[in-house]
Amino acid sequence: MINTKILGVIPARAGSKGIPNKNIIEIGDQPLIKYTIDAALGSTMITDCIVSTDSNNIASLAESLGSSAPFIRPKNLSDDKALSLPVIQHAVNFMEKKHVIRYDAVIMLQPTTPLRTSEDIDKSLSTLMSEKLDSVISVVEVEGNHPLRMKRIVNNRLVNYIDQGHEDMRPRQELPQVYIRNGAIYATLRDVLIDGDSFVGENSYPYVMSKEKSINIDTLSDLYLAKTYINNAKNKL
Repeated sequence: MINTKILGVIPARAGSKGIPNKNIIEIGDQPLIKYTIDAALGSTMITDCIVSTDSNNIASLAESLGSSAPFIRPKNLSDDKALSLPVIQHAVNFMEKKHVIRYDAVIMLQPTTPLRTSEDIDKSLSTLMSEKLDSVISVVEVEGNHPLRMKRIVNNRLVNYIDQGHEDMRPRQELPQVYIRNGAIYATLRDVLIDGDSFVGENSYPYVMSKEKSINIDTLSDLYLAKTYINNAKNKL
């Protein structure tokens, strides 16, 4: 992994319907985005760390926190319908052209998962490169929210989302383990991201994280839960 070049991209759009100014809202006496910037800057494997934003205010804040914000996102990548993939591809293309460089891998670090650490980042990237994978994606076990317990409502009637021909009443501990992406880490080879047009290659590994570290802030209840974990951690110091 000598001279491996890895770009860390933190996407931070200004708009948010659920929680206004979500990416910079104060949590634990500091803006939400700072947790992700600190984790990225503490990584021993990320070569360059940038924030991709459509906001001059977020760009200025990011730079004051030690990150780079080398551009303001174009309008077509700034509305609430913009997908993450083209946003990260734009960042890679911009940085490669600006610095005349070709990255080996890219890691997307969303500010809305603030409890992922530098160690999580480095373990994911180390696995990606040493195992010669296409991607490493962070996941968390679904536990009680298991697909075999999930329902659809069809004509006001409950229908099993996965039809087994019977109602599965086994306790959670007896159900097969199932995982869901938690949004904290998307580590991908550069060519898979750019040429393959995907975050997830065919040879993809999981990076399993705890439920506590997997909080993804999308609603106010998520925000309150994250504040609780962060404040409890500070009180233990």
